Amino acid sequence: MQDPPDRPPSHPQNVRIDPSSLSFSMWKEIPVPFYLSIYFFEVLNPEEILKGEKPEVQERGPYVYREFRHKINITFNNNDTVSFREHRSFQFQPAKSRGSESDYIVLPNILVLGAAMMMENRPMSLKLMMTLAFSTLGERAFMNRTVGEIMWGYDDPLVNLINKYFPDMLPLKGKFGLFAEMNNSDSGVFTVFTGVKDFSRIHLVDKWNGLSKVNFWHSDQCNMINGTSGQMWAPFMTPESSLEFYSPEACRSMKLIYQEPGMFQGIPTYRFVAPKTLFANGSVYPPNEGFCPCLESGIQNVSTCRFGAPLFLSQPHFLNADPVLAEAVAGLHPDPEEHSLFLDVHPVTGIPMNCSVKLQLSIYVKSIKGIGQTGKIQPVVLPLMWFGEVRLRSRRSEPWGRAGLGQGTGLSPDFMSMPVGCKDHEVGWV
Repeated sequence: MQDPPDRPPSHPQNVRIDPSSLSFSMWKEIPVPFYLSIYFFEVLNPEEILKGEKPEVQERGPYVYREFRHKINITFNNNDTVSFREHRSFQFQPAKSRGSESDYIVLPNILVLGAAMMMENRPMSLKLMMTLAFSTLGERAFMNRTVGEIMWGYDDPLVNLINKYFPDMLPLKGKFGLFAEMNNSDSGVFTVFTGVKDFSRIHLVDKWNGLSKVNFWHSDQCNMINGTSGQMWAPFMTPESSLEFYSPEACRSMKLIYQEPGMFQGIPTYRFVAPKTLFANGSVYPPNEGFCPCLESGIQNVSTCRFGAPLFLSQPHFLNADPVLAEAVAGLHPDPEEHSLFLDVHPVTGIPMNCSVKLQLSIYVKSIKGIGQTGKIQPVVLPLMWFGEVRLRSRRSEPWGRAGLGQGTGLSPDFMSMPVGCKDHEVGWV
């Protein structure tokens, strides 16, 4: 007999991470297709920016990729944990995209502008050498590259030059691309609790790459690895619950807070949203002080875990950030309906049913004395791209029936064809 819909499942073992669990195959390889949508901010006035004028951008996209993910090297440990890597690969979807990978787009040259910022406090002689090297190689502050090159990499002699004379500046060799290191790769080794011995700790991260905390930030609180790996959470949620997860690419833990109950295709859900304090700076939200040095509130400085590159995370179009950020760049239009971050989770099982995980990557640029390629660029946080996750459900998705999550949970049969496993989208930047 099934439990009434408003009661917890009578068989919590069905959602444990265990080969005998009915949901194990779903945990190992999510049976619903994931799609990554990329939007670039094309720079419309690069020459004017070099003269000190306000940047103007135009959103291009989406360029859509199907993402394939499955867990490998699964090892069950004696302390009620399991360790694994999650392999991922991407395949371009022309029919779902507005454009092709051969489209040319003008973007800030991350190598040039990033290296310039990292050289700011070096001796003038080194900066002049860098300027000469840029000129010799024909490098400029803005580049015109195809979507495929921007995403998956292009040969740039500047990479070899920087590695030769400044070996600790770049973490890569060969091709440079925003997602070059992300395709056919993984985000490291996650060790999470299985819930077999202690159900209250199910899905919580014990360690990432053998670490119980990171050392990128300036406070113990900011360095903590909290929550899950971002795909599933503990069952039996209440409005007092929150969704915490660790993102290796953001190098930090994040927390979403409860907003309201809802329904998704007949299934009851709780909506969890990104609080406005998620990327707030320390002056607005003191617990985030450890993530500084900061600029305006609403953007996350990730330079400390990206080899000093002046990169920032935020919500798209600087949504929920200090208004001066969007006002400094013409063409930005933050819209909560289009750019918000939320997860709709089935509270009984902890499984995400619907998600809107959208983040933006930006670069801080300005004129650097001694490096001529930076011209008279005024200090500005210039958006590069934003990305979001889309999933397509199928009522004929047989693996859901095999997972058997509807058994003993009081869920409708449609539950077994629902999507699952919403995760923050990793960024394959340098």
